[in-house]
Amino acid sequence: MTHLANAVDPKLILITLLIELGVAAAVSSSLARSVRFKRLLLQKDRKPRQTLKLTAMICVPLMLGVWVRVTVPNFLAADISFEATILLGLLLGPAYAALGGAAMALPAVLHHEYWALPVNLLVAAVAGSFSAFVDENDIWLFSPLIDLSIYRWFKRNVRRPHFDRQIILLVLITAMQFAISLFARFYPRHFFDLYADSWLIELAICASAPVVVGIPLKIWNAIRIERQLEEQGRLLLEARLDALQRQINPHFLFNTLNSITSLVRSQPELAREMIVKLANILRVLLKDREAFVPFSEELAFTDDYLAIEVVRFGSKLRVVKEISEETLNIVVPSMLLQPLIENSIKHGLEPRINGGTVTLRSRIIDGRLEIEVEDDGVGMAPESASASPVSGLVRPGTGIGMRNVRERMEVLYGQEAEVSIESRPGRGTKVVLLMPILDSGAGPWAELGAVAQVGWGAAMKAISRG
Repeated sequence: MTHLANAVDPKLILITLLIELGVAAAVSSSLARSVRFKRLLLQKDRKPRQTLKLTAMICVPLMLGVWVRVTVPNFLAADISFEATILLGLLLGPAYAALGGAAMALPAVLHHEYWALPVNLLVAAVAGSFSAFVDENDIWLFSPLIDLSIYRWFKRNVRRPHFDRQIILLVLITAMQFAISLFARFYPRHFFDLYADSWLIELAICASAPVVVGIPLKIWNAIRIERQLEEQGRLLLEARLDALQRQINPHFLFNTLNSITSLVRSQPELAREMIVKLANILRVLLKDREAFVPFSEELAFTDDYLAIEVVRFGSKLRVVKEISEETLNIVVPSMLLQPLIENSIKHGLEPRINGGTVTLRSRIIDGRLEIEVEDDGVGMAPESASASPVSGLVRPGTGIGMRNVRERMEVLYGQEAEVSIESRPGRGTKVVLLMPILDSGAGPWAELGAVAQVGWGAAMKAISRG
């Protein structure tokens, strides 16, 4: 809303109304770039202090606009305090709208426009009361495109007549604008508002008010929708990671139970040990786990898995560990090694008559953690092996295990991690993982924040592929 002591040239009024739209878009877009503003605006359970900060962030630039309007001649479009008060009432309620409206009226009151304060308080009460009786989505979906709103209203009412809250809000804002335009005619010295003798210009003044209110709602609603999509993506990502973590090859479970059955009579003690280790594995898979665990804990889980496999394969399977002591406290994605070891045994050693050796290595290289899983099995054809960043990893025929590792590394680290494969037919295969070092003492999720930002795009690609 802008203020003017007397009716002015219709062209100036129309120009002022157009500039108002630009001011509303500029202010709301500038606020939308602030991370703190977005966080406060979209926070569900704001404390009074946080709501006060949000009110101040909206009102301070608009107070300056009122001050510019009362001090700079013919610069009327800087003052959109009427629409801003309505906006505060719709989003924050009557109390904070009254506070913001009073703050924005202060420069006008100091300029002897004494009715500005009570009018803003009344507008805050009306808009705030309206917000208390409507759903939040009815406010966020309010459209500044008046013709489309009315068109949709007519279209919906042809099928099923009902009260449309958005149309009611449209009428309410227009009616309040018309009322204060009339009020300005009676108190031109103590209250300023645009008004015109031409009914067409007056209609334009009244029609511009809901558009100015709707522009910030549209801009901020886009942020709200984006945040909701991010939240849905995060939940989907967590569910996907959880599914990958809990994944176990049914053939492994079937073979293990068969091995236990065969050992019950001949070696009952060994069968009991296998049952205990299998129970440990299932307990880990079924319980809620952190996305990251210390490397030592990951190795302990792997030990149970390998112990079962050693019993199944006997002397055909040998395990060698070359683990650097300094890597034990580094956090890594949970359930990372088991799919690689399963892959080595199933595709590398099992087809080989004499079996072979699985070697686990870990060390720190150039400030990053390197983990190797190597076997001396049958290997792969040269065209099947590749060495590439995470996003380019391809290994046909190795099953879901390698896809599991590739997707989790891509989701959690993005371009900060690398996965490479070296394989020679008849000589074996080596998988090398390179990843950033996260300190278990600082809390893995806190450390992961920066990395997660890098990997978010990759995460969404991984989700879309799933």
